Amino acid sequence: MEEQNFKNHAKLVKGFHGILFLSIIALLIGAVVNLFSTSSENLYLASLVVLIAVIFLIMSWFVRSFPLKAQDRAIKAEENLRYYVMTGKLFPIDLKMPQIIALRFASDEEFLPLIEKAMKENLTNKEIKMLIKNWKADLYRV
Repeated sequence: MEEQNFKNHAKLVKGFHGILFLSIIALLIGAVVNLFSTSSENLYLASLVVLIAVIFLIMSWFVRSFPLKAQDRAIKAEENLRYYVMTGKLFPIDLKMPQIIALRFASDEEFLPLIEKAMKENLTNKEIKMLIKNWKADLYRV
């Protein structure tokens, strides 16, 4: 497997991010076109198809966002434990969730200095990731 780094760490699943999302968008567009071109006797059925397409779109968003939230909580707990092992203290409360998520890629040598820098300079997650020299792969992120 290729070594993980800033340029290749993002993961897109073709079936979910591509095929499913594009299919739902196509369904929604087709349903709206059908709604506006249908006769008045089929208006109810055409509006139900639009509603189904909207429901699928909303559902696909939540199907993705709920597990990511749970993973973010797990990452925060893991990195808090890592920080505690290294310092004997809990994470500083000034760290934001995106910063914590980005810091998980830092090696142990870079971890504490990056935390200080991230808080002091209010770095974004992208800026933190770009500063990491010795990348610690996270192969379990979905």
